[in-house]
Amino acid sequence: MRTCEEPRPPNGQSPIALAAGQSEYGFAEKVVEGMFIVVNSITIKIHSKAFHASFELWQLQGYSVNPNWQQSDLRLTRITDPQRGEVLTFKELTWQTLRIEADATDSGDQDPVTTPLRLITNQGRIQISLKRRTKDCNVMASKLMFLLDDLLWVLTDSQLKAMMKYAESLSEAMEKSAQQRKSLAPDSVQITPPAPSTQQSWSQSFGVSPNASSIGQYFDKHDMKESSYHLLISRLDLHICDDSHTRESGALKHGMLGGAIQLTFRKMAFDYYPFHRAGDACKHWVRYSEAMETRGQWAKKLVSEFQSKIEKL
Repeated sequence: MRTCEEPRPPNGQSPIALAAGQSEYGFAEKVVEGMFIVVNSITIKIHSKAFHASFELWQLQGYSVNPNWQQSDLRLTRITDPQRGEVLTFKELTWQTLRIEADATDSGDQDPVTTPLRLITNQGRIQISLKRRTKDCNVMASKLMFLLDDLLWVLTDSQLKAMMKYAESLSEAMEKSAQQRKSLAPDSVQITPPAPSTQQSWSQSFGVSPNASSIGQYFDKHDMKESSYHLLISRLDLHICDDSHTRESGALKHGMLGGAIQLTFRKMAFDYYPFHRAGDACKHWVRYSEAMETRGQWAKKLVSEFQSKIEKL
């Protein structure tokens, strides 16, 4: 894989649907989604103008799951609402060992001498939720959860600085990609609010009460209102050590051998909602709490003040 200076155009329709001679979500998509994939080892190499990295996975498995992240009948791994014209699918990837290594490139802006960044983890998994339109299979929203158990990571100060530079080099490309998606995505795709008209249409079509629309209610329960990315680590032991071998010899003679910092995090979580607009509701967030209501009022006040300033200009 190679990072792009400018974002590529959208992929368009699903290649699976096109190869099968169809444009809607149908039999070909269901067959591919139902596959159970097992890979003994896989290596992914990423090249950037500032660094190159490699990801090595062993005993990788990919399969469909139900909304409760359990393997079950394949018919229970998707939720289709014909009234909305949308379908929800759920996937899970697991592995035994993951090895990540990153180093600066010769043409990058890094220091001439850098220490490669390495990370080796044990078992982990990724949970993927997708919401697509049935008429063209386009992804409307997605949810990606990266789950890790106990993690021990030893970093030197030079590796920590290099990691920050690597992240900085990718931020520009990620920002351009996010701007492209925001410009191409309509408001209804960024955030899909609950539609009360769905229950009304069910009651009018089938002559039943709104409480009987079980499919719509089940869809609402597991619906992704907007795209989001999550990282959860049960326990992280982070050791940051000083590179004593890079110190001047005079400092070593006086016994200044550097130091180390140990940080322990339990149940650490990162949640990222790239398309959430300021002032919108946060009740559908994974870790929503009442404390966010104060944040919502504060954000709405800032947005209103900004809009008033723009109107005056």
